[in-house]
Amino acid sequence: MTLNRVLAGLALAATTSTAALAADLTPVTFGTNWLAQAEHGGYYQAVADGTYAACGLDVTIQPGGPQVNNRALLLADKIQFHMGGDLLQAFNAAKEGIPVVAVAATFQKHPQVIIAHPGKAESFEDLKDLTLLIGDNGFASYYQWMIADYGFTAEQRQPYTFNPAPFLANEDFAMQGFLSSEPYVIETEGGFTPDVFLIADAGYSTYATTIETMQKTIDESPEVVKCFVDGSAIGWYNYLYNDNSAANEMIVTDNPDMSLDKLDYAVEKMKSVGIVDSGDALELGIGAMSDEKIADFYKKMVNAGVIEDGLDYSAAYTLEFTNQKVGMDLK
Repeated sequence: MTLNRVLAGLALAATTSTAALAADLTPVTFGTNWLAQAEHGGYYQAVADGTYAACGLDVTIQPGGPQVNNRALLLADKIQFHMGGDLLQAFNAAKEGIPVVAVAATFQKHPQVIIAHPGKAESFEDLKDLTLLIGDNGFASYYQWMIADYGFTAEQRQPYTFNPAPFLANEDFAMQGFLSSEPYVIETEGGFTPDVFLIADAGYSTYATTIETMQKTIDESPEVVKCFVDGSAIGWYNYLYNDNSAANEMIVTDNPDMSLDKLDYAVEKMKSVGIVDSGDALELGIGAMSDEKIADFYKKMVNAGVIEDGLDYSAAYTLEFTNQKVGMDLK
């Protein structure tokens, strides 16, 4: 037998083996809630390094965006997992009787921030002296909590149009943003480092970037849910603390407007502020949730008039698949 035939035979065997392995994997799709970015990094990491495949899943990440509603696809049984926002979505699902279940919470802290010019506010409460640019969604949710718990007013709020120009032009303005996004834009385009106030550190105690699935999936394929939750936790540890270059390449491929400098900035902020690895996650692992924290946030939303009292929200989440300390040895 010639060398070429030997090599061809080995290549065929490898291809056949790979095809057989792929055939053994369960295909699932995870829909994110926005364009690919560092805040999705752990999921991309788990795809890139084979973590999901190691426990039996062939995971496709389907990015969200302004014209994409992946949560609707979850409800229509077109995808198996979805990246939720915060617990308000879970509470509203319970209110409507929709069997969407949060099975893990990637972010222990909501990355929503209020951004001010340097020296204009020494504390979160000092923001009451400024005009705040807040979008309609924020006004209907966390801003109502700011009114109830801190005494902010509806009158000092102006609609935010997702354009930082009014903020940059007026030092008496503060604006909403995400920790890893708008502050970077202001630093690079505005030429100064703003003061940034994380609403989570002021008491807005929701989990964020949850992993959602349907109750039907939990009932019929609990091993699939466990694999995805465990794989995501491992992916996040590796993305934050180990080599994340392959995941970043995938993110940039899915979102060409993203760049490595933005990704590096976002990772540093997520680590330094404890967006992912803090709170319950320090003891129970990334993705952790607790009944106590969920109940605390629910009470705050009731007090703020965002959610009605007496809602049975227990069906909107489960602790069955998280809090297992998976991946903590990778730090």
